[in-house]
Amino acid sequence: MTEEVETSEPQADPAVSVVGPAEGEMIVLGTTRMRVLEDGSHTEHRLAIAESVLAPHTQGPPQHRHGRHDEGFYIISGTVRFTVGAEDYDATAGTLVMVPPGTPHTFANMSDQPAVMLSTFTPDLYVQYFRDLQDVLAGGRPLTPQANIEAMSRYATEPATDLR
Repeated sequence: MTEEVETSEPQADPAVSVVGPAEGEMIVLGTTRMRVLEDGSHTEHRLAIAESVLAPHTQGPPQHRHGRHDEGFYIISGTVRFTVGAEDYDATAGTLVMVPPGTPHTFANMSDQPAVMLSTFTPDLYVQYFRDLQDVLAGGRPLTPQANIEAMSRYATEPATDLR
């Protein structure tokens, strides 16, 4: 008697995502340009990565707290001022800033030169926030602090109103 051995189809290797220098989704928010390198679709939504170019004298969002995701910022060039609670930190090229959930923070480029940073979001949910802000602008509406706060609220993020 012979036994039949069940075989399954060979499993394909997981897909590798490669995003070239001129590729990725571009999100334009006023003078800030964000290139989404990974929106979470290749990481089962565990991680998203974006490259942002902040024009000189660019203010960031209102100081805020994320309820469900970590955010990381690696400064590639220029200087980015991070405000964490009442403390300011000027992060220059080669600096990594990690912000865990619940920590109030914001950032800005106060200098006369552009600043470039790589941002990570774990999990990926906050990428859609930036898309929503772009939609506000595309709809002809101004990107007011209130519009920003409304978009934040959809992604477990709230303004740090106790720090004003």
